[in-house]
Amino acid sequence: MPSFIHWGADLGELTASQLEQLADAQIPASSNAAVDSPIRPLIFPMLDTAWLGRPALSGNHPVAPLELVAVDTGDARVVRFTLTSAVVAAAHAVTHADASAATPAHTPSLEVTVEFQLTAEGLLRTRSSVVNRSAQAFELDELSVVLPLPARAAEVLDFSGHWAGERRPQRTPLQNGAWLRESRHGRPGHDASFLTIAGTPAFGFRHGEVWAVHLGWSGSQRIWVERQISGISLIGAGELLAPREVVLGLDASYTSPWVSAAWSRDGLDPASARFHRFLRREHGFAERAHPVILNTWEAVYFDHNEVTLRRLADAGARAGVERFVLDDGWMSGRTDDQRALGDWAVDTERWPNGLGPLIDYVIGLGLDFGLWVEPEMVNLDSQLARDHPEWILTEPHRSTPLLARNQLVVDLTNPDAFAAIFAALDALLSEYAISYLKWDHNRDLPVTRSHEQTLATYRLMDVLRQRHSGLEIESCASGGARIDLGILERTNRVWASDTNDPLERQSIYRYSSLLLPPELLGVHLGAPTAHTTGRTHAPAFRFATALFGWAGIEWNLLEATEHELAQVARWLTAYKEVRPIIHSGTVVRADRADPALWVHGVVNSTQTDAVFAIVAMAAQRDALPDPVQLPGLDPETNYTVSVLDIGAEPRYFAAVLPPWLLGGSLTLTGRALAEVGFAAPPLAPEQAIVFRVTAQ
Repeated sequence: MPSFIHWGADLGELTASQLEQLADAQIPASSNAAVDSPIRPLIFPMLDTAWLGRPALSGNHPVAPLELVAVDTGDARVVRFTLTSAVVAAAHAVTHADASAATPAHTPSLEVTVEFQLTAEGLLRTRSSVVNRSAQAFELDELSVVLPLPARAAEVLDFSGHWAGERRPQRTPLQNGAWLRESRHGRPGHDASFLTIAGTPAFGFRHGEVWAVHLGWSGSQRIWVERQISGISLIGAGELLAPREVVLGLDASYTSPWVSAAWSRDGLDPASARFHRFLRREHGFAERAHPVILNTWEAVYFDHNEVTLRRLADAGARAGVERFVLDDGWMSGRTDDQRALGDWAVDTERWPNGLGPLIDYVIGLGLDFGLWVEPEMVNLDSQLARDHPEWILTEPHRSTPLLARNQLVVDLTNPDAFAAIFAALDALLSEYAISYLKWDHNRDLPVTRSHEQTLATYRLMDVLRQRHSGLEIESCASGGARIDLGILERTNRVWASDTNDPLERQSIYRYSSLLLPPELLGVHLGAPTAHTTGRTHAPAFRFATALFGWAGIEWNLLEATEHELAQVARWLTAYKEVRPIIHSGTVVRADRADPALWVHGVVNSTQTDAVFAIVAMAAQRDALPDPVQLPGLDPETNYTVSVLDIGAEPRYFAAVLPPWLLGGSLTLTGRALAEVGFAAPPLAPEQAIVFRVTAQ
């Protein structure tokens, strides 16, 4: 079985002889009180290879357990994998292995294929598949892919969180044993590990060696990092399957989700850039338009009145909005979140002439139109639930369905249910000029039906996009509970959280952008007092936060003063000026001694233009903050740093400002800005300032 030799820094051009010697040089000694043959980090570790950690594959036949041990008994239940072929083509390697019975006479019962791709961006992608060659069904418990980690990768960073508080970082030292994260939500969940990173201790954004791994799957999942006493460390990931969720008949196969991984010797930023560049090239995200969105949810909630909505669209258009999205509440009888979900018909009382007049009005203002839907869910109080209770996904052991957020799940694996939901959405998209769907997913799934339901959701999105060319979809799951590279193969934007509180959003954006480029991250300007937390923030902090992403507004502009509307218009003017940089450039983040002051920015591809934010997340440690350094610029180029007018000025926490700030700008080389920097603006807590940095 092939083993890993190296995943990390480029070793340069090596001859075949040098490669062979390198491989031979990695064969370790055999330790005392262990097997006599060397234990190596195999690409497909199993018990019969003397790997005593989590195996890459586990499962069973219905009549007897599949014992994955290397015992030569002649028992057909005893399986050993042997290499049958290995093919390398450019950056794509495929390895096949058969699971043969312990006696040579037996026909292989399982075939496994392990694929590796190294993209042009340096992103390593891998997945595995298994085929059952036996007439006896095979119940798959787990099929994971693994990657190696060196001993110096002694610290793990991943994420947890909750509704309106996603992507909260957590670090732990890696010691002997396993660090295991499992999601049984039927979606990644608000507490998803999201990106699992092993690295040298205390690695940061710009320092330390890191190995970052992401599982591109929108259902339940398992991610683990394991260090054995043998000295071998592996990081693995795969779908978390419920019992009997995948049963393979003769010649049936299962393929694991892609795992994407990035290495960097200079901290998180270069690894993050590999993911960004891959997504931009693979899906063309940077080439697409990203119009400023006005979403109606926090503006009107379920109170849909066409006159009010027209006035809201007018206010948005004057401010510079480019897309109007009608959120939840447009369906027949949908006056709150307890009824009518699943009945995808326009309410004839509130919309006697349908949505057409509002859509025509919005388009007449120069905006395009988007609509909220939640196709995977249903209320008990709905016509769909009354007419077709057999379409509702429930756990077989429950006498009554388990409600969550007043919702149940539509069984999209049922062909009739799938056809009905598709027909309803197709009818809406055919009748109306809808260019964008905000696709919500507001509850966890029953844990035993995640696999096929996730695949059915993928199919539903795929067929809608095929039928309606140019349709864009936003992935929302009660905020950020379904953000992964699987859903992003068929969506254009993610809603990272249901909170528009800028203090929460700063952190959510900071860590969501480790995986996703800014143009995928929906960031909205909310009301001065956040609806989720009750905190009130000044305009400068709100504007600076919503600048770095795919910007939108979720504030009832009809309640804003004329002065506030003028500020919003100025903010959107600034946003459109820097949008080309933010939506195509390289994201950079500074490592700071004081965790209260954050510095982040985006530098364009030629390093001639950049936009940076300095953010005071809390009261700073010292009376005067340390100088600010700006990373990611060309060391030899002279740059002018000047304040970007985003519509409002921050509040400062000092009697006298730095002279350079009073003067309006400064000019230094990229090296000086990165190594020495400049006196920091003494921001009050929960304030921010934005700078434009241009080459001279």
